[in-house]
This record gives sequence, C-alpha cells and structure tokens, in this order.
Amino acid sequence: MSLPKTLVLIETDPRTSHRPAEGIRIAAGIGAWKKTDVTLLLRGPAGYSLQEYADELVDEDNFVRYLPIVAEAPRPIYLEDSFADTAALKGSAFSYEIISPERTAELIRENDYLIRL
Repeated sequence: MSLPKTLVLIETDPRTSHRPAEGIRIAAGIGAWKKTDVTLLLRGPAGYSLQEYADELVDEDNFVRYLPIVAEAPRPIYLEDSFADTAALKGSAFSYEIISPERTAELIRENDYLIRL
C-alpha cells in the first residue's frame, strides 16, 4: 500500500511574512512521520526561501533548522518559474527544480492533500 501524498505549496514572501517558515516547518514535521509522502513547492516570491542567507528572512530559525530536512527528501524542492529572481538564489545550499505553472497544476492533481500558505 502506497502512502498518501501531500503537497506543501508556499506562495508568500519569506522576507515579509512568517508563513513560508511555518510551511517549511510543517513540511519537515509531517514528512518525519513517514505517514505521508511530502513534496515542497515554492511559487512566486516564496522562492526567496532558498536564498543563501536565512538571516534576511522572517523566522530565520525555521529555515536553518527545517529546510535541510525537507531538502534531504528523495524528491526535489520545486520552484515554479513564476519566481523571476533566480539570481537571488546564487550560492544557495539547496538544489531545486524549476517547473512551469502547468506542472504545478499537475502536482496539485497528483497529490491527495494540499497545504497552501
């Protein structure tokens, strides 16, 4: 029996909102349960979550503590191409896969649960 799949979709700017940090904490926490297969998708300004310096982000401790856990998952962190400032991610310690809005729609359909922040 395969595990249910959960997509954590973050769309808010981590430089001005606590929601991306909370979303990453949630993704790491429910992924640790091993009761669901968790995928992280960053859309729009949420892409700044992957920047090199977490001290420029709201609730930086959650990024430092939990983003490496999410990054260790067997699937990539997805970054929708609606995030245009990929130069800001130069030097990021995290690998990611850039996807189209069409692929985002497919991911939403493929998952059993959606957590949107």
